[in-house]
Amino acid sequence: MTEETMAANAPASADELRAAILDRYETLSKRLQQIARYALDEPNGMALETLAVISERCGVQPSAIVRFAKTFGYPGASQMQRLFRDGLLSAHTGLGYGERVRHFNEAVARKPNGGGAEVLAEFVEGNTLALENLAQTVSEEDMSKAVKLIDEAETVYVVGFRRSFPVASYLAYSLQQVNKRTLFIDGVAGLTRQQVQTIGPKDLLIAVSYHPYAEETVQAVEMAVERSAKVLSISDSLVSPIAKPASLVLHVRESEVRTFRSLAASICLAQALVIGFAFESNKAKGKGRKSG
Repeated sequence: MTEETMAANAPASADELRAAILDRYETLSKRLQQIARYALDEPNGMALETLAVISERCGVQPSAIVRFAKTFGYPGASQMQRLFRDGLLSAHTGLGYGERVRHFNEAVARKPNGGGAEVLAEFVEGNTLALENLAQTVSEEDMSKAVKLIDEAETVYVVGFRRSFPVASYLAYSLQQVNKRTLFIDGVAGLTRQQVQTIGPKDLLIAVSYHPYAEETVQAVEMAVERSAKVLSISDSLVSPIAKPASLVLHVRESEVRTFRSLAASICLAQALVIGFAFESNKAKGKGRKSG
């Protein structure tokens, strides 16, 4: 195949390439999946960094980046990177979240271990970056769709284990507080499957999971899909095991300060989902009273 033919078959914009990566992710080799994940999570890095830097961050050889580009129809890596740069320029964005976090963590690493007040300041700054990124990553359309999924569900099932457990438990508790029929899948006594097996086509599963993804959460998503329930996934990657089967994915990337990962952005998103649903529910009730 000539370079001209390859270029003609390649995605013509950053958005088209992103869609192609998501569509073909499962068919890629493990090495190419590592690059795909970086491309989806760090488009600014793909646009601006050298192949040596990108390959180091992906944990692959530079030749793998070239192979990745050719897999999607580009003659080489530079043509693919140009697409990411065009997308970056059209969006008028500055440094990407990943780059800002790296600069922040490098600055923290150079500091001597300080007292409690200094550690607090570091976590506040790290979480501020994560919250700013959340506002850019989760669109108004995403939030509207998520609230609609919750509103239309007969019962909302919520699942999340390990680091995601606090987010899932908060979501379940808060939805119950605003009178949404909710079932929290806590997996007590190893009964995760039994708790999920009552889910049906009129229900919604909200699944929360971050790398490394809890097997129980992945299984719960698979069971929900088998039973034709809708799935709202909250995850750190668009290609995580709970993202592909989902009706909607809300992409959340948390801060990491001195090897400790936060949950500030996830809890903020959970609060917004609950309050957004409460507003919609109250609006619907108000319309019902007026028509009555």
